[in-house]
Amino acid sequence: MSIPAMTFDERYRAIDSRDSRFDGQFVTAVRSTGIYCRPSCPARTPKPVNVTFYPTSAAAHEAGYRACKRCLPEAAPGSPQWNLRGDTAGRAMRLIADGVIEREGVPGLARRLGYSPRHLTRLLSDELGAGPLALSRAHRAQTARMLLVGTGMAAADVAFSSGFASVRQFNDTVREVFGMTPLELRARRRVSGADAAPGAIDLVLPHRGPLDAEGLFAWMAARAVSGVETATAETFSRVLRLDGGPAWFELRVDDAGRVRLRARLTQLSDLSTLVTRARRLFDLDADPIAIDEALSRHPELADVVSGLPGIRVPGAADPHEMLIRAMVGQQITVVAARTALTALTAELGEPVDGFDGVTRLFPTMAAIAERGHEVLRGPAARIRAITGAAAALTDGTLTLTTGDDGPQQRETLLAMPGIGPWTADYVRMRVLGDPDVTLPGDVAVRSGAAALGIPSDPAGLTAWAARTAPWRSYLTAHLWRAVPPKPKPMRAPKTARALQPARITAPKEQFA
Repeated sequence: MSIPAMTFDERYRAIDSRDSRFDGQFVTAVRSTGIYCRPSCPARTPKPVNVTFYPTSAAAHEAGYRACKRCLPEAAPGSPQWNLRGDTAGRAMRLIADGVIEREGVPGLARRLGYSPRHLTRLLSDELGAGPLALSRAHRAQTARMLLVGTGMAAADVAFSSGFASVRQFNDTVREVFGMTPLELRARRRVSGADAAPGAIDLVLPHRGPLDAEGLFAWMAARAVSGVETATAETFSRVLRLDGGPAWFELRVDDAGRVRLRARLTQLSDLSTLVTRARRLFDLDADPIAIDEALSRHPELADVVSGLPGIRVPGAADPHEMLIRAMVGQQITVVAARTALTALTAELGEPVDGFDGVTRLFPTMAAIAERGHEVLRGPAARIRAITGAAAALTDGTLTLTTGDDGPQQRETLLAMPGIGPWTADYVRMRVLGDPDVTLPGDVAVRSGAAALGIPSDPAGLTAWAARTAPWRSYLTAHLWRAVPPKPKPMRAPKTARALQPARITAPKEQFA
C-alpha cells in the first residue's frame, strides 16, 4: 500500500513554505552548508541546485550531512509512510523502530523479512539510502536526543536507554549526528516539573495535529482490561511485558495539547521499544490533515470529518495480545469481551508490584494455551480456537509482528481455526497500522454507514469504501463513531412484563 511519491518540485514548495505537515516525512540536505533540516526549518530556503531530499535522516547521515542545530529534525514526528508502505522497506522500518536490531541483530531482522543480511542491506541501501545498521543507529540517535532534551536522566543512562553498547559509542554518535556533544545538546533542555520523581521518565511524544484525544481515551476506557490497564477521560496507562521485564506507561495530553508519556521500566534499555509501541497505540505518526482532506471530499463524510478532526486508529501495544483480544471479542459486545478478558487476566496473568493502578500482566500465550479452557466461557469450538492460536504463537508455528507482510499475515490468520475475515482484517488494522482496511462484516460499522447515508450491506459498503483508499481504516473509525446511540427501552408495567415471553438476543459481531 502506498501513495504516489512526491516530486522534487513538490518537496521544494513544501520547504519554501515551511510546511510543518511534512516534518518527519523527508529531510532536506543542503550541499553548501553540509547540514540537513526538517521541511519547516525557519532558516533561509536554499537554492534548488544545492538541495537533495532524503527519505530518512539515516540516509542524510550516510551521505555525510549532520542535523541542523536550529530545527533538530530528529525531533519531528515519525513518517506515516512506514505504515502506508507494505513493502520490505516499510516492514523493516517498523521492526527497526521496535528494537529488533538491538535484540536480534541484522541477521534477525533479515530472517523476519525473508532475506539474507547481505541482500537486505543492499535492498534498503538502494531504497532508503542507508542500510539496516545505519537506520538503527539513526533511531538510537533520535531516542538519545529526546532523552537528553526531555529528561534529567544521567548521560550514561541515556546512552543505554537509547540502545548504545557503550558511553563512548553514544558520545561519538551524538557528536557526529548533531554536531554537538551530549552536554551541549542537553543545554537546550527546557526544565519543568516533570522530573520531580527520581527515576521517573516524562517525555513529549511529537505528533501532527489535530488529534482527537477525546476519542482515543474513550476507546481505551471502553476496552480497558482491569488489572492490566487503567483509563479515564484524560489518561490511559497500562503495564506491558518487554524483554527486560515489566514496564508501565501512561499517556495523557497536557495543557499545551502535547501528548506526554510517563514511564517506569525494569530495564532502561527497553525505553526505545516502549516509546515506539506507545506511539503506535495512539497512532501518533499519522498525517491527519492529509487524511481529513481526502475523506472530506465525499459529501457523506464532510460533516463528520469537520466535526472530528484528527481522528486516529488505535494500534496495538502487543501483537500476540491483540490477536487474543480480537478472538475473544468475536460475536460478543465490547462489554462482554472486556469482562471475559478481565477474568482471563485475573486467573492467568502474572502479578506485578510497584505500578500505578495495575496489578497484573496480560497472560502469556503459554498460559492461555495451557489453561485458557479453564477460564474462558462460550462455545467449545471458540475456546479451542483461542487456545489453539495461543499455542501456535507459543511454539512459533504462527508468527505475528508489526513487520509482517499484510496479505500474507491475513492469509495465515484465515488458515487458523476460528479466525474469519473480520478478525484477520481487524488484527491487520491494529497490529500493522494498515491505514486501508475496511470491515464490512462489522455490525457497528454497517450501523454507522447507514446513519451517514452510505450503503450498509457488506457488498455495497465495500464498493463505496474503495473510493476512500488508501484511508479506509480512518473511514472505519468514523463509521464506528457515527453509530447512533441506542434508545433506552421503555419499561412496561410490572404486570405486563410478567406476561411477556423471555427475549432471546442474538450475538453480534463487535470490535475488541
